[in-house]
Amino acid sequence: MLREKYKTEIEEILSRYPVKRSALLPLLYLAQREAGYISEEAMQEIAGLLRLTPPQVYETATFYTMLNLKPVGKFHLQVCKSLMCALVGSDTLIGWLEKKLGIKSGETSKDGLFTLSKVECLGACGTGPMMQINDDYYERLTEEKVDRILADLKRDGTSALKTGPFMWPEPNGAKP
Repeated sequence: MLREKYKTEIEEILSRYPVKRSALLPLLYLAQREAGYISEEAMQEIAGLLRLTPPQVYETATFYTMLNLKPVGKFHLQVCKSLMCALVGSDTLIGWLEKKLGIKSGETSKDGLFTLSKVECLGACGTGPMMQINDDYYERLTEEKVDRILADLKRDGTSALKTGPFMWPEPNGAKP
Protein backbone atom coordinates (compact mmCIF):
# COMPACT_ATOMS: atom_id res chain seq x y z
CA MET A 1 0.00 0.00 0.00
CA LEU A 2 0.98 3.66 -0.26
CA ARG A 3 1.92 4.02 3.39
CA GLU A 4 4.52 1.25 3.19
CA LYS A 5 5.97 2.11 -0.22
CA TYR A 6 6.05 5.90 0.10
CA LYS A 7 6.50 6.40 3.85
CA THR A 8 9.17 9.12 3.52
CA GLU A 9 7.35 10.99 0.74
CA ILE A 10 4.05 10.87 2.63
CA GLU A 11 5.74 12.22 5.77
CA GLU A 12 7.30 15.03 3.71
CA ILE A 13 3.93 15.92 2.16
CA LEU A 14 2.18 15.90 5.54
CA SER A 15 4.93 18.10 7.04
CA ARG A 16 4.10 20.88 4.56
CA TYR A 17 0.58 21.37 5.86
CA PRO A 18 -0.38 22.41 9.39
CA VAL A 19 -3.91 21.18 8.61
CA LYS A 20 -3.66 17.53 7.52
CA ARG A 21 -6.69 17.79 5.21
CA SER A 22 -4.72 20.22 3.02
CA ALA A 23 -2.46 17.34 1.94
CA LEU A 24 -5.36 15.62 0.19
CA LEU A 25 -4.54 16.62 -3.40
CA PRO A 26 -0.79 15.85 -3.15
CA LEU A 27 -1.63 12.43 -1.71
CA LEU A 28 -4.18 11.76 -4.46
CA TYR A 29 -1.50 12.66 -7.03
CA LEU A 30 0.89 10.27 -5.32
CA ALA A 31 -1.69 7.48 -5.55
CA GLN A 32 -2.32 8.27 -9.20
CA ARG A 33 1.40 8.28 -9.97
CA GLU A 34 1.67 4.82 -8.41
CA ALA A 35 -1.08 3.11 -10.40
CA GLY A 36 -2.07 5.55 -13.17
CA TYR A 37 -5.39 6.05 -11.42
CA ILE A 38 -6.78 6.36 -7.91
CA SER A 39 -8.22 3.11 -6.67
CA GLU A 40 -10.89 2.77 -4.00
CA GLU A 41 -8.29 1.17 -1.73
CA ALA A 42 -5.98 4.17 -2.17
CA MET A 43 -8.83 6.57 -1.32
CA GLN A 44 -9.57 4.59 1.85
CA GLU A 45 -5.89 4.61 2.83
CA ILE A 46 -5.62 8.36 2.22
CA ALA A 47 -8.78 8.93 4.26
CA GLY A 48 -7.15 7.07 7.14
CA LEU A 49 -3.93 9.09 6.83
CA LEU A 50 -5.84 12.39 6.92
CA ARG A 51 -8.56 11.33 9.36
CA LEU A 52 -11.23 11.96 6.74
CA THR A 53 -14.11 9.75 5.73
CA PRO A 54 -13.75 7.86 2.42
CA PRO A 55 -16.67 9.89 0.96
CA GLN A 56 -14.77 13.11 1.73
CA VAL A 57 -11.80 11.82 -0.26
CA TYR A 58 -14.08 10.52 -3.04
CA GLU A 59 -15.88 13.87 -3.44
CA THR A 60 -12.54 15.61 -3.98
CA ALA A 61 -11.20 12.91 -6.32
CA THR A 62 -14.34 13.13 -8.48
CA PHE A 63 -14.30 16.93 -8.64
CA TYR A 64 -11.02 17.31 -10.55
CA THR A 65 -10.78 16.00 -14.12
CA MET A 66 -7.02 15.51 -13.82
CA LEU A 67 -7.62 12.73 -11.31
CA ASN A 68 -8.49 9.37 -12.86
CA LEU A 69 -10.76 6.96 -11.02
CA LYS A 70 -10.22 4.14 -13.48
CA PRO A 71 -7.22 2.96 -15.48
CA VAL A 72 -6.39 5.06 -18.53
CA GLY A 73 -4.33 4.32 -21.62
CA LYS A 74 -0.62 4.99 -21.90
CA PHE A 75 -1.52 8.36 -23.43
CA HIS A 76 -4.42 10.25 -21.85
CA LEU A 77 -5.76 12.73 -24.42
CA GLN A 78 -7.73 15.46 -22.67
CA VAL A 79 -9.40 17.84 -25.11
CA CYS A 80 -10.53 21.20 -23.78
CA LYS A 81 -14.25 21.70 -24.48
CA SER A 82 -14.69 25.11 -22.90
CA LEU A 83 -16.28 27.95 -24.88
CA MET A 84 -13.05 29.45 -26.23
CA CYS A 85 -11.80 26.13 -27.62
CA ALA A 86 -15.30 25.26 -28.89
CA LEU A 87 -15.35 28.52 -30.88
CA VAL A 88 -12.15 27.50 -32.69
CA GLY A 89 -13.07 23.88 -33.36
CA SER A 90 -12.67 21.59 -30.33
CA ASP A 91 -15.91 19.74 -31.16
CA THR A 92 -14.56 18.98 -34.64
CA LEU A 93 -11.27 17.90 -33.10
CA ILE A 94 -13.02 15.54 -30.68
CA GLY A 95 -14.98 14.02 -33.57
CA TRP A 96 -11.73 13.58 -35.52
CA LEU A 97 -10.04 11.85 -32.59
CA GLU A 98 -13.05 9.57 -32.00
CA LYS A 99 -12.95 8.55 -35.67
CA LYS A 100 -9.16 8.05 -35.77
CA LEU A 101 -9.03 6.07 -32.52
CA GLY A 102 -12.32 4.19 -32.94
CA ILE A 103 -13.47 5.19 -29.47
CA LYS A 104 -15.85 7.67 -27.86
CA SER A 105 -14.91 10.19 -25.21
CA GLY A 106 -14.32 8.40 -21.92
CA GLU A 107 -13.10 5.23 -23.61
CA THR A 108 -9.69 3.64 -24.12
CA SER A 109 -8.49 2.24 -27.45
CA LYS A 110 -8.34 -1.56 -27.74
CA ASP A 111 -4.54 -1.52 -27.78
CA GLY A 112 -4.54 0.36 -24.45
CA LEU A 113 -2.54 3.25 -25.88
CA PHE A 114 -5.09 6.07 -25.92
CA THR A 115 -7.83 7.27 -23.59
CA LEU A 116 -9.90 10.22 -24.81
CA SER A 117 -11.55 12.66 -22.40
CA LYS A 118 -13.36 15.95 -22.76
CA VAL A 119 -12.31 18.37 -20.02
CA GLU A 120 -13.07 21.89 -18.90
CA CYS A 121 -10.68 24.77 -19.46
CA LEU A 122 -6.98 23.92 -19.50
CA GLY A 123 -5.95 27.57 -19.43
CA ALA A 124 -4.73 27.98 -23.02
CA CYS A 125 -7.64 30.01 -24.34
CA GLY A 126 -5.57 31.99 -26.85
CA THR A 127 -4.11 28.91 -28.54
CA GLY A 128 -7.09 26.61 -29.03
CA PRO A 129 -8.16 24.15 -29.99
CA MET A 130 -5.84 22.34 -27.67
CA MET A 131 -5.40 19.15 -25.74
CA GLN A 132 -3.25 17.87 -22.93
CA ILE A 133 -1.61 14.48 -23.38
CA ASN A 134 -0.33 13.21 -20.06
CA ASP A 135 1.60 16.29 -18.81
CA ASP A 136 2.20 17.98 -22.17
CA TYR A 137 0.12 20.60 -24.02
CA TYR A 138 -0.56 20.53 -27.77
CA GLU A 139 -2.03 23.78 -29.08
CA ARG A 140 -3.47 25.30 -32.28
CA LEU A 141 -4.42 21.82 -33.37
CA THR A 142 -5.50 20.81 -36.84
CA GLU A 143 -6.42 17.37 -38.13
CA GLU A 144 -2.98 17.13 -39.76
CA LYS A 145 -1.21 17.97 -36.49
CA VAL A 146 -3.33 15.45 -34.60
CA ASP A 147 -2.49 12.74 -37.13
CA ARG A 148 1.22 13.46 -36.71
CA ILE A 149 0.98 13.57 -32.91
CA LEU A 150 -0.78 10.19 -32.79
CA ALA A 151 1.78 8.66 -35.18
CA ASP A 152 4.68 10.13 -33.15
CA LEU A 153 3.26 8.79 -29.89
CA LYS A 154 2.73 5.31 -31.32
CA ARG A 155 6.23 5.20 -32.84
CA ASP A 156 8.37 7.18 -30.37
CA GLY A 157 6.34 7.58 -27.19
CA THR A 158 6.59 11.37 -27.52
CA SER A 159 5.99 14.09 -30.09
CA ALA A 160 8.01 17.15 -31.03
CA LEU A 161 4.72 19.02 -31.53
CA LYS A 162 4.18 19.53 -27.80
CA THR A 163 4.00 23.20 -27.19
CA GLY A 164 3.68 24.56 -23.78
CA PRO A 165 1.45 25.93 -22.38
CA PHE A 166 2.22 29.21 -24.11
CA MET A 167 2.39 32.32 -22.02
CA TRP A 168 -0.21 34.83 -23.13
CA PRO A 169 0.43 37.21 -24.76
CA GLU A 170 2.95 35.12 -26.61
CA PRO A 171 6.55 36.30 -26.68
CA ASN A 172 7.75 38.00 -29.86
CA GLY A 173 8.71 35.50 -32.50
CA ALA A 174 6.22 32.82 -31.48
CA LYS A 175 4.66 31.25 -34.53
CA PRO A 176 0.90 30.82 -34.66
